[in-house]
Amino acid sequence: MTDTPRARPLSPHLQVWRWHITMWTSILHRMTGVALYAGALILAGWAIALAAGPEVYGAYKAILGSPLGKLVMFGLTLSLFYHLANGIRHLVWDAGHGLDVKSANASAVAAFAFAAAATIAVWLIAAMTGAL
Repeated sequence: MTDTPRARPLSPHLQVWRWHITMWTSILHRMTGVALYAGALILAGWAIALAAGPEVYGAYKAILGSPLGKLVMFGLTLSLFYHLANGIRHLVWDAGHGLDVKSANASAVAAFAFAAAATIAVWLIAAMTGAL
């Protein structure tokens, strides 16, 4: 027996695989899940500020109404709708449908399109009603 170690097989990694839309949907699903946890903390902070009184609530509302706050809220809205659409996509897969490449790619595009359209619709309605 020799003391030379045998070359171990390399696992496929991001440098090996060609990026495709279903990889993006998987990665973004995880990222939006993390973003929604942050959104839950923002929501909890809003409830605490509301309970703390008008001064604290006014300051919290001012932070959320700032340009950076609105950008964060826009991102959370987009995350919520994307995570919802991709979750429904996974439910369809769990039922055994849409698992072929063509259907998986089409449902990925549909999830992105729904998230963008729903986010824009919510923010347009908010702007038209004076909520912004």
